[in-house]
Amino acid sequence: MTLKVNKAVWAIRSIFFVCGLALSSWAPMVPFAKARLHLDDASLGMLLLLLGTGAIIMMPISGYLSQKFGNRIIITISAVLIAFTLPLLAFFDGIVFMSLSLLLFGAGIGTIDVAMNAFGIHLQNLYGRPIMSSLHGLFSVGGLFGSMGLGILMKIGLSPLVAAICISLLVIVTLSLQYNNLFSASEEFENIPANDSESSAWSWSWLNRSVLFLGFLCFIVFMVEGAMLDWSALFLHENKGLDESLAGVGYAVFSIAMAGMRLFGDGIVEKYNASIVVLAGAILASAGLLLGIFSPLVSISLLGFFLLGCGAANIVPVFFNEAGKLKNVSTAAAVAVITTMGYSGQLLGPAGIGFIAHASSLSKALTVCAFLIFLAAPLYLMNFSSGKKL
Repeated sequence: MTLKVNKAVWAIRSIFFVCGLALSSWAPMVPFAKARLHLDDASLGMLLLLLGTGAIIMMPISGYLSQKFGNRIIITISAVLIAFTLPLLAFFDGIVFMSLSLLLFGAGIGTIDVAMNAFGIHLQNLYGRPIMSSLHGLFSVGGLFGSMGLGILMKIGLSPLVAAICISLLVIVTLSLQYNNLFSASEEFENIPANDSESSAWSWSWLNRSVLFLGFLCFIVFMVEGAMLDWSALFLHENKGLDESLAGVGYAVFSIAMAGMRLFGDGIVEKYNASIVVLAGAILASAGLLLGIFSPLVSISLLGFFLLGCGAANIVPVFFNEAGKLKNVSTAAAVAVITTMGYSGQLLGPAGIGFIAHASSLSKALTVCAFLIFLAAPLYLMNFSSGKKL
């Protein structure tokens, strides 16, 4: 069993990597899609919402499917869907088929997100050591490579369609090589702990206070990540005077810090404990964001965004770990709930920040984010430290 578990760990690591790779490959294709479909900014914004819509629709459903059929088959089907739809995003020039393709692409991303996280938590319990931080780190590394890789393929002369096909082939090849190393449904169900049995009512998982509270905490952290994605460039340009062409460096610094810290996060969690990781991470993240907001120097603001990425990196993996320890709730159900709520924070949170910024200022809106991510630590400690549950 030990050899099988080790092989499965490496398999799920590769799945996390190519999933991040495929998702981020869409980003360099957006300008081409806008030109091909003759969209204005408002219409493009509505189109981009379909990716998140497809993901949020499928996340709760995929948790149920993983619990019923096993994670390997759900990971396989969703990876194939992602690989099939990614080239379509570079092909269709009609808004209807493009919208449907983006919705399906988002559905594939949402489905595999839940299944691979549930599989990772299950593996971690068998492995006996933390692995979730590195899995999320590899997803982030895949995201960095995907956004650059597809651009490089186009730079050497490949069309967006051919470049997207290359990424899709990489996803399929990786899945083919690692499929047998992933636990089958029978192997997975044989090793499910008693507290994670399918007898736990699915509807109750959505009403369980501990699950919903973890989802709320994930909402906060993902909201801050979404704020960095959607607002950091505008903040650096309008508030710090950074040239528009360079304003994206803030999110790049944040992303690199987060990916790097997650790759080392398993060792940090193992050496210390979840409570220290969440508390120290929340303090560092909040202080870093405040430094980024109020420093008069751009260089210090970028340092603040770097510290924010370092601090926030391992908080969400700890919350996922906690979901796998809940009594009388299946891991697939718990992961579906907290993933859906967390992803909602990433999508809806930045809109809320926009309303606050409109009523006051962007600096004040981001200060609210700093307060909320700091607040996540005492909320977690009061309810989950030392094995305590709501």
